[in-house]
Amino acid sequence: MKANVKLNDDMMVGDYDRWAPVYDLVFGPVFKRGRQIAIEAAERVGGRILEVGVGTGISLQDYSRENRIVGIDISASMLEKAHARVRELGLTHVEQLAVMDASDLDFVDNSFDVVVAQYVVTTVPKPEATLDEFARVVKPGGEIILLSRVSDETGLRRSIEHLVAPAARKLGWRTEFGWERYLAWLSHKPEIELIERRLTPPFGHFSMIRFGKREMGALVNGHNSLAAANS
Repeated sequence: MKANVKLNDDMMVGDYDRWAPVYDLVFGPVFKRGRQIAIEAAERVGGRILEVGVGTGISLQDYSRENRIVGIDISASMLEKAHARVRELGLTHVEQLAVMDASDLDFVDNSFDVVVAQYVVTTVPKPEATLDEFARVVKPGGEIILLSRVSDETGLRRSIEHLVAPAARKLGWRTEFGWERYLAWLSHKPEIELIERRLTPPFGHFSMIRFGKREMGALVNGHNSLAAANS
């Protein structure tokens, strides 16, 4: 199993390294509005923000200078372009850029006010482990903000997804990643609550998903209320 995971990781790194030279040109305009929506949500919380899958740093200049931004990506080639962008634009609010595996973050617990992951969860080899890491490093009272492809279970869009699945996999996207998978993960995370899910451009094929991490007092009170109800 570990060998297969390592193989998948290496393949994904290679895919993104190849995309690095043209990523902004191909994907920049298409996902611009989605990125704006995610950043607007992150800035309503503000503070120290982790962007997972920061890529070429295309979002970095859109964050307020009042926030501190840390960006990680699995592709060193992508990050080279992000570092160049930080230097060229004088993005002094960017605290750190680092090569890192999203499912094994090198940060202590409760390090960030917000975790932002744009078009990441359905591309990584271990989605649930990645979500676990987001929940670990976000502070109580903070938010996890995802832009994610959520597959349809039925209907015409589901049929289309099956047809385009081979091409989508070459881009690293899972077209079969349904909402029930998020709900299954959430059911094992009493400290995490769903705040919002809404469709975003392009064409409503993606969703912005906001999870909140409960304050310790709220979590304890919730457990006490559940215990009382079951007694």
